[in-house]
Amino acid sequence: MTHVHKGTTGMSDWLISRVRAWVTDDPDEATAAEVNALFHAAEQGDQHAIEELTDRFSGSLQFGTAGLRGAIGGGSNRMNRAVVIRAAAGLTGFLDDSLGGESPVVVIGYDARHYSRVFALDTAAVVTAAGGRALLMPQEWPTPVLAFAVRHLNADAGVMVTASHNPAADNGYKVYLGGRVVTDAGQGAQIVPPYDSAIATKIAAVKQVADVVRAPEGWEVLSDDVHVAYLDAIAARPTHPGVGSLRVVTTALHGVGGPTLTRALVAAGVTDLHTVAAQAEPDPAFPTVVFPNPEEPGAMDLAFELAREVQADLIIAVDPDADRCAVDRVGLDVAADAPAGRNAKLAVSDFRRDVAGGADVEELLGDQGPF
Repeated sequence: MTHVHKGTTGMSDWLISRVRAWVTDDPDEATAAEVNALFHAAEQGDQHAIEELTDRFSGSLQFGTAGLRGAIGGGSNRMNRAVVIRAAAGLTGFLDDSLGGESPVVVIGYDARHYSRVFALDTAAVVTAAGGRALLMPQEWPTPVLAFAVRHLNADAGVMVTASHNPAADNGYKVYLGGRVVTDAGQGAQIVPPYDSAIATKIAAVKQVADVVRAPEGWEVLSDDVHVAYLDAIAARPTHPGVGSLRVVTTALHGVGGPTLTRALVAAGVTDLHTVAAQAEPDPAFPTVVFPNPEEPGAMDLAFELAREVQADLIIAVDPDADRCAVDRVGLDVAADAPAGRNAKLAVSDFRRDVAGGADVEELLGDQGPF
């Protein structure tokens, strides 16, 4: 157990009390040590440390329709194992009430951000210990695969550990409902009121992490079948007969969507694909962009460079968890006798950008029931 140093120069009593309680209850030695180091600096009169602790403990991350999202670090107002374990316990309590005590089925996914897999495993441990059936994805997959899995597996809830297109310092916790809890077109969609407040109330009732039982094992690790089923569902949808002639540049912006995007496009008949290599592999530091969001200026610069090089017709970019898609139809300055899209000079400044967000995707899906 990590102990908070005594000596309280410049700190209010409420802050001292919260920091001490947090360090005692924190299941993560790394974040407990981080908070303890800040406390030690604060007791020496370090104003920056006092301000940092005040920000970390002046409130709690609020659970809402977007779940939880914030900077990773120790404290009640940060994303960390203690906050996630309490959230998992609150969600499990909500499901238990909703199902009249029957065991819930929860599918859990995660991206490649710092702590994502750890948070996913903590969630699986809480659900399992509470008597639920936790289905853990076997690797980092995009958020849409998790949403699909809620329907495909008839799960009562889904948890996706991701901060989507937030900066590298952040992580988050998205919740989806389905199965026996939501039985209409809302299956597999992010929560809406009043579900968010009901879950938040349950989370608030968890006073300390020590009260939450976590199983050391017992959850199920899914096979690749869910991912294959997701791609099969995409491939079953009609495509335009001309898509096979397109030359397409793709970028995953250092997220987890690249392989899924490529496999989906190939299945649709798009085989002339060119991937931005510097952004293809998952990297939680997002080294080539300031913000890993295709809507942000500069995020797609490397994609445009590659499009100029290969004379592409289209650029498709997905954010780190691949629930946001930007499509750039590249403008061409084409000589009269040049074949369209080939041997042409790209006028990259002339393009049309369409960003498909959650509402657009929901409209496209409509009331189709489970895939």
